[in-house]
Amino acid sequence: MPDRTALRRVGALLALTLVAGTVTACGGDGTEQDPKAALQIWIRKPPGSATEQTTKDLAARFTSASGVPTRVTALFEDFETKLQQAAAQKQLPDIVINDTAQLGTLVKQGLVREVDPGIAGGADLTPISWDAAKGADGKHYAVPFSAQSFALFIRKDWREKVGAPVPASWDQLEELGRKFTTGDPDGNGKADTYGFVVPGSTKRGYTSWYATSFLWSAGGDFLTATGGKYTAAVNSPQSVAAIDYLKKQFCTDKTVVPGAVTLETTQAHQVFESGKGGIYFTGPYTMARFDKSLGKDKYEVVPLPAGPGGKAVSLAEGENLYLMAGSANKDGQRRFAEYAISPEGQALGMAGDTDGNIVRLPVNAKVQLASVRKDTRWKTFEDIYKEAGRYTPAVPDWTPLRQAAADSFNGIFADCAGDTRSALDKLARTLDDELTKQEVKG
Repeated sequence: MPDRTALRRVGALLALTLVAGTVTACGGDGTEQDPKAALQIWIRKPPGSATEQTTKDLAARFTSASGVPTRVTALFEDFETKLQQAAAQKQLPDIVINDTAQLGTLVKQGLVREVDPGIAGGADLTPISWDAAKGADGKHYAVPFSAQSFALFIRKDWREKVGAPVPASWDQLEELGRKFTTGDPDGNGKADTYGFVVPGSTKRGYTSWYATSFLWSAGGDFLTATGGKYTAAVNSPQSVAAIDYLKKQFCTDKTVVPGAVTLETTQAHQVFESGKGGIYFTGPYTMARFDKSLGKDKYEVVPLPAGPGGKAVSLAEGENLYLMAGSANKDGQRRFAEYAISPEGQALGMAGDTDGNIVRLPVNAKVQLASVRKDTRWKTFEDIYKEAGRYTPAVPDWTPLRQAAADSFNGIFADCAGDTRSALDKLARTLDDELTKQEVKG
């Protein structure tokens, strides 16, 4: 276990950091080191899941090779809150595996330390993955671990039943949603199906997360950047058109499953596999689940068609390895990261074609996807990531901006009588105010 006295010193420093509202890397805190101290590893996965077991297997393999003890803890609900509680209790883990989008918040709160991209194996990682580990100051505060893009999951059996093609445009996608809603695609004689499954809850910014790829593909944006400074662009004509496109599905066509404005992703998965909705824009981590619940032959995975902006853009996300501040075994932290990004570590994390994957797309360019996975649908996500993937802006802290956008988009979709442009004008002012607070307003 890490030295508790050292952790108390770190906790005091963190408290000062949070009170002052400053950004502190905490990498040189002078914590007494013990190369035999066990590494506490937290991962945002459901306890008892196949992904937890894969993480334990990865940690066990590392311990066998290095001699450094490890302990894996899987947490899912309110993960970020529990991490804050651990910081307040001066019990931070040594390693956290969590979303790339959390980087800015962790840096701002002083919970992570700076990382040298020159670590062993670092040069083998894709440049775009290293970008997702970079803070607004240009320094790196995490080690890339997993990447992902998003695609449309479409009920193939429904599509064939209503006689529609694979959508090659947004108009065709919209029309497919209408046919799934009105054409009785499941053949039960009841009006109980819908086109789109949308995780529209504001929790963790899900509404913004869902809308991002559509916004970008329409030529819209959250922000524009010039010389490291940012200005809100979410009320541009292109942005308004993108949000109105989605609002039409909620309000005019009524092709979105009921209750979507409160759905989180775990609930949305259930809605898709239960046969209530036939189009779901989501990530590759759901394929193994849907293969079991629906059957692999019942659905297809296709890229989002090009939007009014003339191209298709997919939100690129993934997970980083965060080396937490105040560790009593910084050398062990580094060695674990080096193992996790090695070809062996990445292949182990990919878990073949099973639902135990903790590495969706490998960030190590030396790992060939087809050598680990035989399911060719993964290649679709890899191509989308490489050709159309885009990460969110590298502002000091993206979380409050994403949450503000989620609150606004959710309100627009829930209030069919409201004016989209007015709502987005208000959001733009909110984003500009937040950029001013973060001292990056252009």
